[in-house]
Amino acid sequence: MSRGSSEERSGWLFILPFAISMTLFFVYAIVRTAYYSFTDFDLFKAPSLVGLSNYAALVSDELFLIALRNTIGFSLIVTTVQTVLALALAVLVNHAVRARGLIRTVFYLPSIMSSAAMTLIFLWLFQRDGFMTAIINVVLAYRPHILLFFVGFAALQGALVLNARRSYEGVSIFDPFFLLAAAAGALALVVACALVGLLPVFANDLLISWLNTQQQFLFMPVTLWSVALMNVFTTVPTLMLLFLAGLQSIPSDLYDAAEIDGANAVQRFRHITVPALRPVTFAVVTMGIIGTLQMFDQVAILGDAAPLASRVTLAYYVYENAFPAGASSRIGMASAAALVLGILTIAVVYVQKSVGVKESAE
Repeated sequence: MSRGSSEERSGWLFILPFAISMTLFFVYAIVRTAYYSFTDFDLFKAPSLVGLSNYAALVSDELFLIALRNTIGFSLIVTTVQTVLALALAVLVNHAVRARGLIRTVFYLPSIMSSAAMTLIFLWLFQRDGFMTAIINVVLAYRPHILLFFVGFAALQGALVLNARRSYEGVSIFDPFFLLAAAAGALALVVACALVGLLPVFANDLLISWLNTQQQFLFMPVTLWSVALMNVFTTVPTLMLLFLAGLQSIPSDLYDAAEIDGANAVQRFRHITVPALRPVTFAVVTMGIIGTLQMFDQVAILGDAAPLASRVTLAYYVYENAFPAGASSRIGMASAAALVLGILTIAVVYVQKSVGVKESAE
């Protein structure tokens, strides 16, 4: 047996487990789903062909149209926000002069918790009289204190960075160590002014429905905005690590040459960092689109804590039809909706790849 034939056989053996899993869990599942989407099937009786009736029913189902609109809006908001925040945090951590490992660990902590645990925590935070409502009341009552804190924080941070630049080159205005020190100093200033009675406190007793409401904000229900905030909080740390790895792979010579040519920090970020990070940004955006279009677990755990129409997504719509509470399964409808979700995911990813962020660096 020739060496080429042996290597070819070894290659096929290596990909055999992947090919088997793809055939069983993807190709076979897609074919079965496509078949069931043309049938009337409730898991107990034999499926009967009904043609395109399930697809016609989807188009006329108001809940499906709501789920489609919610899914697209949720994907657009979360993918954009988490990508921008992850890049900003990565740049912040990458410029840290001190305690970089500690700061990276603190930022990454939300990602190590399970989705179910984080959802239950956020359920408590978003109660009508819970933590988020309390924060709004505190902000309104102590707005003079907050204004003084931010003014003092900006002044102290500027003073600390300017002083540090006398000893170290390249100290960022967003250096995390100085941010923490400035925050502590500004907090001490606010406490001192409050103790001598210089800052008034306003009375507030608002009750805000974050979850159990059908109100809309812009193009998405208020409940889904709460879920979006929860999703961004848990996914940004992981995406930040991807951006951080990309930032640390950019040669420092490029920044040094640009600095010698007179480029400022914004110009170096725009003309060096952003083009060099395009492959990472492409991966982050693509993963974000796929993950958000298939949002299910956090919506399902919300359960009766929020109205169905204000939290339903396409993935949850599929589950709701396959396993409805107190009714027969509608596998045909669930399969048709699942195929629509799959086609939508492929189409959005293809459009993003064609006209969005490119996967190759300049």
